[in-house]
Amino acid sequence: MSTGTPGAAIGIPEPSPQPPPTAAPPVPQELLATAKEGLAAREQQPKRVIVIGGGMAGLVAAFELDRQGHEPVVLEAQNRVGGRVYTMREFAPGLYAEAGAMRIPKVHTLTLEYCKLFGLRMRPFVMNNNRTLLHLAGRTTTFEQADLQPQELPFELAEHERGKTWTQLWDESTRDIRELHERSGQAGWDQIMRQYDQYSLREFLQSKGWSEGAIEMYAVLSFREQNMNTAVVEQFFEIIGRAFEEMQFIDGGTDLLAQSFYRRIEGRVRFGAVVHAIEQDEHGVTVHYRNRGGHYQVHGDYAICTLPFPVLSNVEVTPALSRQKRQAIRELRYNASTKILFQVRRRFWEQAPYHIVGGTTATDLPIRRIVYPSTVDYDTERGVLLASYTWGQDALRWGSMSESDRIEQALEDVAKIHPEIVDEFEVGASHAWFNDPFAGGAFAQFEPGQVTRMQEHIVAPEGRIWFAGEHCSLYHAWIQGALESGIRAAREIHETPTRVLTPSG
Repeated sequence: MSTGTPGAAIGIPEPSPQPPPTAAPPVPQELLATAKEGLAAREQQPKRVIVIGGGMAGLVAAFELDRQGHEPVVLEAQNRVGGRVYTMREFAPGLYAEAGAMRIPKVHTLTLEYCKLFGLRMRPFVMNNNRTLLHLAGRTTTFEQADLQPQELPFELAEHERGKTWTQLWDESTRDIRELHERSGQAGWDQIMRQYDQYSLREFLQSKGWSEGAIEMYAVLSFREQNMNTAVVEQFFEIIGRAFEEMQFIDGGTDLLAQSFYRRIEGRVRFGAVVHAIEQDEHGVTVHYRNRGGHYQVHGDYAICTLPFPVLSNVEVTPALSRQKRQAIRELRYNASTKILFQVRRRFWEQAPYHIVGGTTATDLPIRRIVYPSTVDYDTERGVLLASYTWGQDALRWGSMSESDRIEQALEDVAKIHPEIVDEFEVGASHAWFNDPFAGGAFAQFEPGQVTRMQEHIVAPEGRIWFAGEHCSLYHAWIQGALESGIRAAREIHETPTRVLTPSG
């Protein structure tokens, strides 16, 4: 069992020590420059790099290495690229829906830079809509009415909380944190992490004097009831980092971004390649994989492993990874997420009495939330409704059902809010990410204390093996995190001065 420094053991110069990242800062200019112009040119022999996984991290790493004349080989277990970017197209012609990533914030400039590079059309993604509904304790109202009369909601609030919305309470409780970040930048982030990394979201709200009724209101209306025991810093990364402001989506499907990368490295990708073992020594890396045709191996100078940790845990690595890396693989939590989608004959939610285009309906029913399309399609009356989007235990319960049972139960719940669904429903589809053998969950999510204890070990290379994926960034659950980590791994390999010739595979 290896407990020393893997790189030293097999003759690879160790990267210069870097302090562990403590929060999600603005995208460094060198990353944006890479998206625009590629990696900085260096005179060197091409390096053969085995990229394990054809998700967004693997695609961008292979794309950038290929742009600089290296020889990436992408091993993808499925018959498609994109990973958790998964656009479902099994609906009526012209209709599609996102089982995975579906929106891009304005502040995610790296993702948008690649969309620009590939000429993808962007459209606004509507996050907030006063016309969307709240269905709580059997009663239905609109968000607009709830904001005007929050005291009418079925939550038992303390005297000082009454008459305030959950967003007002949250803004009051995080004002000092936002001001510290605005005033001190990265140094402010570091202070925030030191002060709050040990808190769960629930513990943070309790420390701010919230009543149980206010915590319940926040949990239900912000869709975080199943995530209240996760690290509060996950919230800070997104809310203070303005991740939910000015959202956009890729017109035609998020998978167009994955396909754009793929078309430029098509000859480098091997589909159906299920990796089961990785070996490295002073000469290079050998990756063993299988498909229905048999067992194979491919050799390279380096490897970039983008497998989610639940999947990587089933891969044999020789020599063994460091103790800290193995611990991170075991402990890093992946959140469950399940989406249930309905194709309808008529987009009734756009018409009276609702007049809803975009936004989300919140409910205490098992479906939890309904997400409406952000645009009106004038070419057809049909549409696809995200009838249920759940996380955590809610998602696991849906995932434990058969597909037909999910759709039937979701229909019953949606009908309590939108009775029209009974007549307008045509077909349904769903995807439970925790049940997906190539994902093992929807996204990584820290528990209290893990960001400072584990992040440096999550991202650290081990000998000739680099690691990438949204879990190797602080942009958990976002395309941005996958891209940032993939570029980082590609750049570090590109800049590594050693070159060891390996047999072709």
